[in-house]
This record gives sequence, structure tokens and C-alpha cells, in this order.
Amino acid sequence: MSSHAICRAAAKASGKYMGRTYLAVDIGASSGRHIVGRIEDGRLTTREVYRFSNCAVNTADGLYWQIDRLIKEVMNGLTAAKEHGFIPDFVGIDTWGVDYALLSDGKIIDGVRCYRDGRTAAAAEAAHGIVPFEYMYARTGIQFQQFNTVYQLFADKKSGRSAAVDSMLMLPDLLNYKLTGVKKQEYTNATTTGLVNAVTREWDYDIIDGLGLDRRFFGELSRPGTTVGRFSAETEKAVGYSATVVLPATHDTASAVLAAPIDGASLYISSGTWSLLGIEQPFARTDENSRIVNYSNEGSIDGTFRYQKNIMGLWILQRVKRELGDKYGFPELAEAARSVGRGRTVDVNDKRFLSPKSMIDEICGAVGRDLDTPTLLRVIYDSLADSYAMAVSELERNTSATYDSIDIIGGGCRDRLLNELTAKATGKRVVTGPVEATSIGNIVMQMIGCGELKDLAAARETIKNSFEIMEVK
Repeated sequence: MSSHAICRAAAKASGKYMGRTYLAVDIGASSGRHIVGRIEDGRLTTREVYRFSNCAVNTADGLYWQIDRLIKEVMNGLTAAKEHGFIPDFVGIDTWGVDYALLSDGKIIDGVRCYRDGRTAAAAEAAHGIVPFEYMYARTGIQFQQFNTVYQLFADKKSGRSAAVDSMLMLPDLLNYKLTGVKKQEYTNATTTGLVNAVTREWDYDIIDGLGLDRRFFGELSRPGTTVGRFSAETEKAVGYSATVVLPATHDTASAVLAAPIDGASLYISSGTWSLLGIEQPFARTDENSRIVNYSNEGSIDGTFRYQKNIMGLWILQRVKRELGDKYGFPELAEAARSVGRGRTVDVNDKRFLSPKSMIDEICGAVGRDLDTPTLLRVIYDSLADSYAMAVSELERNTSATYDSIDIIGGGCRDRLLNELTAKATGKRVVTGPVEATSIGNIVMQMIGCGELKDLAAARETIKNSFEIMEVK
């Protein structure tokens, strides 16, 4: 009998219910974490067992993710779970969207490009000359970002990078393949490509064929909750146990929103490197007004959509922190910003802030003068809050509805100053938590797929009863 089976038997004998063990591998653009979760007497308990940093690196050929290191860190975290006394029954992986690997005979070709690589600017314009963006949006509902997968793949086609390739896997699909040897393409992350039809919820071959992309790259789409497979013999040998890999909503924002304690009267902000502000909808809004204000319709579970807007988010603050030599923590940066009053603001979604050599120089350039550190930080905070308020206004206008509150989830929900400024700028009731929303959403989707939780409503009720949710005063 395995160690976790012995623990469950002991718990049952003592009258205390302890569910199966799930491991969420949650990887963002700046860090990754492995978090174990299980149901104990009706509450979801979680524990972090591993954390690592993540970043892209500049090479002579462009900006790339350190994919070999990333795969190694996933394996390290699986091993760490056992070292902490947990042998997971199930494992699920989520990452950011849009990025992918090209493969030939199962081997990665030419690394994994980072979406902030500048090669797609010209590709987007050229692609729209063949398939106009208005047509793309009407069919997919995906907002324009010059780094969307559709433009990356078109750039690869134009450069010949994809010529000797037989398959394409989004990043979480790639990591699942490395663990199991099974290739599956998951739906929520696939919608970030700009190549999934919002009505059929399958690949849109009119766009794919129109741009001359290789049909072999686009296989059957699997929904969250689907089993990928057991660890391969190689993975089992490396980590010392076997587990079943299950698809959560593999796009990190999709997982995060599953953990949000929202209802029909609530907006959400998934606050991290990017801020995603939106609502859940049973259908995609692909109308002209939504296109003009650049709202997106990304896939979620049960055929629903997240009608949301990408906002540059804490990336700007992260970069400034790094340029200041990482001498100050985020709480110290917030207090410095709080020490000065509101002044100038900038458009945080301006492409100049996407991947500048110096974020500090770009902010000062946008304002038109040099700024001391506290003033510069206050510009960032006020600009983010203003961008949230503008996005809320656009959303309410487009949906002809008014929303009472905003639920802020993810790591950024710990920033009290930004939460307070958001409440002031939007005039909405602001509720924060859970902090590790993405990992929690990952875990509960595994539980739904494996039958331990009935559905999303049951999952959200469990989350409300298990984690601290706070109102901003």
C-alpha cells in the first residue's frame, strides 16, 4: 500500500476525511511554484513545496525562454513534493498563454520564443494584409496583441523556422508531453492563439488556411478535466513515484478565475505580471464595440468565456524594482509611492512599456521629465488604477450592465495601495483573495475532472470556506 493510501486509511479510521492528493504546477512569466492540495473535512488545504524564478533571456537570435531549465524545475518540484511527504495522485500544469514549442520527431526545434520578442510587429501587419483583423476578431473574439500566437506562427512561416516541423504544442501541453509522452492540446490555452473559433470552440481553419499555416499543428482540442496519462517510465524513475497528469484550465488566467469568489454582479482582476480585468459570460462578444476597445473572449470551462481586457499590470513595477537593484521589496515600493500625492499618469498599455531597455527611462519619457523614485512609483500606481477604471467603464458600456464589486485575485491582491486606488478610481466595492488563485483553480479543476468536486459552484463554495477573502476598506 502506498504512503498516501495508508494516510487515507488512517484518516478514515479516525473519522477525519482526507481526500486524494493533487499537485498544481503553476508557472508564470517571473516565477513558478508547486502547490499540493487536498480536501480535509470539507476544506481545501494547500501547501507550497517548491518555488523557482523564471525569466526570458536575450540571445543573438532573439528573446527565448530557458526551456531546458524550465523542464528541470518542473521535475525538481515533483521530487520536492515527495521530499515534503506528499506523493500526488494527480498533477496539473498551467502557464501563461500564447507561447509554444515547435517539434520534429518529439524534439524541440529552435527553442521556445518569448512573446515579448520583437519579431511579430511586422508579422502582424503582414498577416492582416491577408486576413484582416476585423475578420479574425469576428470569428475568434481574441483581442489584438502583436505577440498573439497567430502572429508568431505567421512570422515562423515567413522566416522558414517552421519548415521542418511536424507538430506544435503550447507551453503547458509541451510540459505534459515531457512528463507523459502524450501530446494533447488543451482548449483554454489554445484560445489565446487567436485561432480558435468562438462559436464552434474548435480550431478555425478558415484563418489557418488563409494564412497558410500548417494544419498538422492543430489537432483535437481537449477540455479541462481530461486525463493526459500516467508519468512515463523515465519521469517515474527521475522523481521516485508515478502520478496521473490531468488537464486543469492550462492557461493561468483561466485557472485563476476559477478560484475567484465571483457571481453575476462581480468583475474580476487577475493581478500579476499582467492584469486581466473582466467577467464570465456564457457566450463570446465579437461585436464592433468590443473590437474597438480591444476586449478579448478567452475560453473557460463548460463552454463559457472570460470577456476581459489585458492590462500591462505589475510587469512595469517588476521591471522598475529590478532596475533599482532589487534593493527594495514590493511593500517598500508601495510605501514610497504612498508618500507622495497623485500627479501625472501614463497609458500603461502603450507598447513602449512592453519590453523596453529601461522601464524607468520610458516612464520619464512618457511623462516628459525626470522623476524621483517615489514620484515615479506613484505614476505607476495611479496609472494602473486609472487603466482599471477605464476598462470597467468600457465593459459596462459594452454589456449594458453595472457591476457592484471587483474581486482581485492573484499575487497582486496583496498590494494594499493598488487595491485602495482601484476602489477609489472605479467606485466599486473591492474584495481581495485568494492570493494563490491560479494554483487553487488548477487544483479544483483537477478535482472536478476526477470527481472529487461536483462542479464549479461546489469548487467556489469550498474555496470561500477555505481561504481568507477580505474587503478593502
